[in-house]
Amino acid sequence: MDAIGGRGSGKKMDTVMKFKEAGLSAKSWAFEEARKILERIGNKTPSKGYVLFETGYGPSGLPHIGTFGEVARTTMVIYAFSQISSIPTKLVAFSDDLDGFRKVPTNIPNQEDMKNYLGLPLTKVKDPFGLYPSFGEHNNAKLQEFLNKFGFKYEFYSSTKCYQSGMFDDALMQVLKHYDEILKVMLPTLGDERQETYSPFLPISKKSGKVLQAKVVAHSYEDGTITYIEEDGTEETTKVIGGACKLQWKVDWAMRWYALEVDYEMSGKDLIPSVELSSKICKILGKQPPLSFTYELFLDSNGEKISKSKGNGLSIEEWLRYGNQESLAYYMYQKPKTAKRLYFDVIPKSIDEWLASVAKYDSLSAEQKVESPILFVHQDNPPVGLEEISFSLLLNLVSVLNTTDKTLIWQFINKYKALNESTKAVVDSLLDYAINYFDDFVKPTISYKALSTQEKELLAKLAGALAELPENSTGLSVQNVVYAIGKESGMELKDWFKLLYESLLGQEEGPRMGNFFALYGLKNSIELINNKIG
Repeated sequence: MDAIGGRGSGKKMDTVMKFKEAGLSAKSWAFEEARKILERIGNKTPSKGYVLFETGYGPSGLPHIGTFGEVARTTMVIYAFSQISSIPTKLVAFSDDLDGFRKVPTNIPNQEDMKNYLGLPLTKVKDPFGLYPSFGEHNNAKLQEFLNKFGFKYEFYSSTKCYQSGMFDDALMQVLKHYDEILKVMLPTLGDERQETYSPFLPISKKSGKVLQAKVVAHSYEDGTITYIEEDGTEETTKVIGGACKLQWKVDWAMRWYALEVDYEMSGKDLIPSVELSSKICKILGKQPPLSFTYELFLDSNGEKISKSKGNGLSIEEWLRYGNQESLAYYMYQKPKTAKRLYFDVIPKSIDEWLASVAKYDSLSAEQKVESPILFVHQDNPPVGLEEISFSLLLNLVSVLNTTDKTLIWQFINKYKALNESTKAVVDSLLDYAINYFDDFVKPTISYKALSTQEKELLAKLAGALAELPENSTGLSVQNVVYAIGKESGMELKDWFKLLYESLLGQEEGPRMGNFFALYGLKNSIELINNKIG
């Protein structure tokens, strides 16, 4: 998966120039976003020296498949931008780890003990796993490990360090200066009770160390302070800079855009109102908010929104048990503004779509390549030699052989297609995924169709036709025979192939049967058919 992270692709200069020309008119959503950014900056390098892309992370829990999607898609826009402009870019992965610990996640140990840390900044909360100085630092490490695993190129920013180092001091003073204007934006969005206590600033208590949702009774730009009501009812005055206060998150988001001069950030559909509010606040502070891109949320198998608390979705670990990183990136590229099901049955389909796109990529023109997901998944350097290989083909081979012995499975693959060493490595990894998917999903559901006399006669006719072909026939030539018999049968072709899937494979769907028979071997295929006929 190195390619998606921004590592070398080895393109020649003339290809780069073709991509630049093609990218300036491409319909690909990533190129459309890249052109918006180029227009925003007036086609010249910003004064800070680069275009800044940001992706945010709340470290109250572990990174998940949505985290991957947001960073992967942002990286795809960065790659598209690099094809149409030589202006430097930077991707910041920002962790809001100074946020208060609001509730104990259900998937961590020491549940009762962790309740003692509620309200503290995440970087002051005990690590329940005992591996890092704090829970925030534990999750930050997991985030970076996660991003590094996929080869993403980024700079990591910790909210705690940014606040405490003084990096945000000037921006915090701007918030204090425009305190009342910001209230006018925020208060109408809150309920009556919350309006009474709301302040852009959350003081960090010197008594308890907690991030307080405290009522602020006074603020002074000249002194750089706020006065608030402590938990024990006393009035306390504190500086707003140097990590003594944390901002409410919508104001924090705007402040961060202002301080870092963020040019582009993605977020989910559920955050549209927050983007609008933070954009207004960023303008009050004195700078334009970044360009935003809103992506749709994922749905579960029932079409309901995926919820981490419900656990009704698909985790990244689960995807990577049954499919590779490239297929996941391919899935994330497709129609980001359309709600999509994210469940186990999308994995084989995504792998096959990825493989099909890889197989035809080299034959595309530059104008066609800029519209292909493969350009963004592999950055113009996909694996080669995967023609006539599909995940469904491998899955059904595993199913028919009913074995996890890869040595045996490879005997069939080697007869079917000559592969170079790098391509063999790709196919071998796909076999691992196919075996896992077969064991967990296919094997428990296999059910062979009871054949009628007429259906047995059709299959016997197919076996006879296959017997007339040379053993080393190509998948295409075998498919032509399968197709011809289906046409002669008088059946709808979709019903003919469904008959083959249900009777020979025990499933309602399957691969291109010509390729499968060629892969399995014609003699073996004839024997398989005859066994089903009985």
